[in-house]
Amino acid sequence: MNHIVLFEPEIPQNTGNIMRTCVATGTKLHLIKPLGFVLDDAHLKRSGVNYIDKLEYEVYEDFFDFQTKNPGVYYYFTRYGHKPHTSFDYSNSNDDELYFIFGKESTGIPKKILQKDLEHCMRIPMTDKVRALNVSNSVAIVIYEALRQQDYRGLLREEPHKGSDFLEKE
Repeated sequence: MNHIVLFEPEIPQNTGNIMRTCVATGTKLHLIKPLGFVLDDAHLKRSGVNYIDKLEYEVYEDFFDFQTKNPGVYYYFTRYGHKPHTSFDYSNSNDDELYFIFGKESTGIPKKILQKDLEHCMRIPMTDKVRALNVSNSVAIVIYEALRQQDYRGLLREEPHKGSDFLEKE
């Protein structure tokens, strides 16, 4: 199974977008405290999360709490990584729980965490004109790469509400 992990997220709108992406992709979301916002229905609704009832998520007190409860393969996203996100094989996720870890918007993932697993530190390639992509955009890029490698297992390939022949109809 695929998992998205947000280390100390600060901006509720970013987390709201990521929550929607997790619902759309069947991905579990893990939030590591402290959070830069209140995690309640009123605040989440203002952040555009109208699928919260369909979201599978968990909140942790700190990174150690998260690690002790979630064995699997951890991938860390950092602008200091040397490998592109596409250089890893995510296709065998039936055997491993895959955790894609993103840092807080202001400072990322702490260096002391990254230094323990440099092999799994990566970055999304980009020009030198920006420091980093928005975290919600980064999450979408990465989870869809993993899902592409997994042949979009469990996801619908046709729109379920208006029918597969919607475009053909007059």
